[in-house]
Amino acid sequence: MEWFNDLLWGSGVAHSVILLSLVIVFGILLGKVRVAGISLGITFVLFVGIVMGHFGLTIDPVVMHFFKEFGLILFVYSIGMQVGPGFFSSFKRGGITLNLLAASIVLLGVILALAIHYITGIPVETMVGILSGAVTNTPGLGAAQEAYNDVHGEAAPTIALGYAVAYPLGVVGIILAIICLRFLFRINHDQETAHLESEDDRHDREAHQLLLVVKNPALFGRTVSELSALMPHYDFVLSRIRYCSDGRTEIVSGQTVLHEDDRVLVITTEHDAPTVRTFVGEEAPLKQEEWLRRESELLNRRILVTKPEINGKRLGELRLRQSCGGINITRISRAGIDLVATPRLTLQVGDRVNVVGTSSAIEAVEKVLGNSMKRLNEPNLIPLFLGIALGVFLGSIPLLLPGIPRPVKLGLAGGPLIVAILVSRFGASYGLVTYTTASANLMLREVGITIFLACVGIGAGDGFVDTLVRGGGASWVGYGFLITFLPLMAVGVVARRFFRLNYFTLMGLLAGSTTDPPALAYANTTAGNDAPAVSYATVYPLTMFLRVLTAQLMILLFT
Repeated sequence: MEWFNDLLWGSGVAHSVILLSLVIVFGILLGKVRVAGISLGITFVLFVGIVMGHFGLTIDPVVMHFFKEFGLILFVYSIGMQVGPGFFSSFKRGGITLNLLAASIVLLGVILALAIHYITGIPVETMVGILSGAVTNTPGLGAAQEAYNDVHGEAAPTIALGYAVAYPLGVVGIILAIICLRFLFRINHDQETAHLESEDDRHDREAHQLLLVVKNPALFGRTVSELSALMPHYDFVLSRIRYCSDGRTEIVSGQTVLHEDDRVLVITTEHDAPTVRTFVGEEAPLKQEEWLRRESELLNRRILVTKPEINGKRLGELRLRQSCGGINITRISRAGIDLVATPRLTLQVGDRVNVVGTSSAIEAVEKVLGNSMKRLNEPNLIPLFLGIALGVFLGSIPLLLPGIPRPVKLGLAGGPLIVAILVSRFGASYGLVTYTTASANLMLREVGITIFLACVGIGAGDGFVDTLVRGGGASWVGYGFLITFLPLMAVGVVARRFFRLNYFTLMGLLAGSTTDPPALAYANTTAGNDAPAVSYATVYPLTMFLRVLTAQLMILLFT
């Protein structure tokens, strides 16, 4: 039975894999348990790891270091791939205000953590762990641990201990802040819903369909190309036309001539719809079944872009109308959002192209774009590992910044995160196929974070109980709650009183500024609409980046 004893208590690779697997399995099972509707989710993997480590189950330090760092890289890279496409657009319009408020929450939390450090004498590395746990931000924990190891050449177990003791009350504190703001401002959900509906312009760039009757004399006898030239700064596509003279319906081309009282089916954005409507004529009731009945010879299909060579090309470059015959492309569906198919729109693998035309013409378009679900399901591993390699390289470059005595590195958390954001946003323009299915991205993310948390827990298990009972760990819980609650309340009051932020949007802002999915789940359930999710997604990318960056800077500047 010596082999069995080595398998459970030894230090080999088999022992390491079994221990990590068991920690992850039991952690995920316990994470499904809900108390008052709240669950800690996969964070329970950390606590199971702490229990295992407390009872002497350990992993060889070299093996554990590799598992932990590689798990962290997988996690932050998949996070970057997820948030990258919306990272830069999140600064547009109302997103600037939301991101500034979220950045204020991050800054106040850092200031409060440093104040507690100077008042109580708790080491900065411990306070960084408490801060990361208080705002439920695991990448910040990983960035802090890696930065400390780079500077001091050894791990700091108190970072993980501070994270572990502060995390549970951090989840509760975020939801408690949301509830307190509700009672403080006497929020009426019905009124908030009404205000949200009246002011909602979140989808003004999505495709919007309307039926217009040509009434503008300036357009009589003009072609569709001439109409487009008269409105170069507006996004719209004329899909089909029904001639007033004979009731005939056909697909619109650039040479289609407009006449008085002709009816045109237009795809535009809600932002541009009023201008297009005023310029063309007047709107008529849109009855889809009538159009389908009259154009029975035409088909409407959504075709997947799956050919890598199409990735990054503009729609106008493909000249599909000329090469495939009588077709019209009206919309591009990307990540669940319908975009107007303008010639300058860049296509990406995974896009769904809405094509109207005859059966033979649509088959020709399929040959150009691919439309192969099998090909789409195949993983694109080259861009993945190329991005990881570039991220690790970027994170390893020492940067000399004024006023900082030591070189700063983005590290194994910051480097892959930045590269993933850039690759997912701009990769298509340079021929990189960055598309991954949502399930593949989620799998990569969950595997990375569970391995990382298991290793952190096992490493922090030895001495955890002693720290909690006799080492001041109980007071860390209170400090963590202050770091969670006070910045959220302060910024929440300012956002509501001075910026008149809708309460549902405010809930998503608070959840996103702490990158906390349980708080988002609570907000979505409470609101009954997608406003919290939208604001959460708006501030999440910048917040995640700032959490990782500030955790490293606190270690580099104050330890």
